[in-house]
Amino acid sequence: MKTDVPVIIFGPGYTGSRLAIRLAERNIPVFAAARNPEKLAALAAHGIVVTSPDDTHLPSEARLVYSIPPLQSGDELRIRDQVAQLRPRRIIYISSTSVYGNKTAITESSSVESSTERGRARIEAEAWMRAGPWSSLILRPAAIYGPGRGVHIRVREGKVPRGAGAVITSRVHVDDLVQLVAAGLDSELSGAWPVADEAPCPTVEVAAWCAEKMGLSYVMEPAKGFPEEGREVDGSEIFRRLVTKRLWPDWKSGISACMAEEQRQGSG
Repeated sequence: MKTDVPVIIFGPGYTGSRLAIRLAERNIPVFAAARNPEKLAALAAHGIVVTSPDDTHLPSEARLVYSIPPLQSGDELRIRDQVAQLRPRRIIYISSTSVYGNKTAITESSSVESSTERGRARIEAEAWMRAGPWSSLILRPAAIYGPGRGVHIRVREGKVPRGAGAVITSRVHVDDLVQLVAAGLDSELSGAWPVADEAPCPTVEVAAWCAEKMGLSYVMEPAKGFPEEGREVDGSEIFRRLVTKRLWPDWKSGISACMAEEQRQGSG
């Protein structure tokens, strides 16, 4: 991977922070731009420059990862203006499968559908990213899980997972998304691509498996306040295009890896 061109991450949240550490381990200059940089001391400990998006010292003509969900109109325009001023050579935008609206079977050829406000905001943001003078790649991940986040955490805490139900849902381990972003930064590939593992499955089945693995008594009930929805996503094409092999092709292996990492960190 190129180490002479810095990477700026706008929105170093769960996925962005894990990406920042991975890139820094490869001796790539990384800048993590967040509204509250004081909360990212853990990233600074890895040699990552933690700052705000409007920092005038951010490098221009860098590679940029945009991992900020749609904001209120004024905030969105301000952030986009800051991005444009940096004149990045390439942008990777981490979008969402919400752009597919009510569709339940997704492939790389599926069209977007603006049936929800959340989906419309994502579609509009994608259009802006594509229209810029930079090279761009859009990734649309299914439900992201990983250490400290996902169905297994909700089960461990005795809570009902979001979207709990019998509908088929796709997921992706955060590290598989991270490695796609890293590969995409060095690629010239463009377009928008769904991202998921190879094992779409109802959340109720995942929760039952997690409970059994952890030796917990767990009764799955509908999650109040969260509509039962799900999408079966075929995200294999982007892995082929970026010549990247999934680390965790199914949720059983992925969640097992999460539990092992959490145990090593003393949080499991």
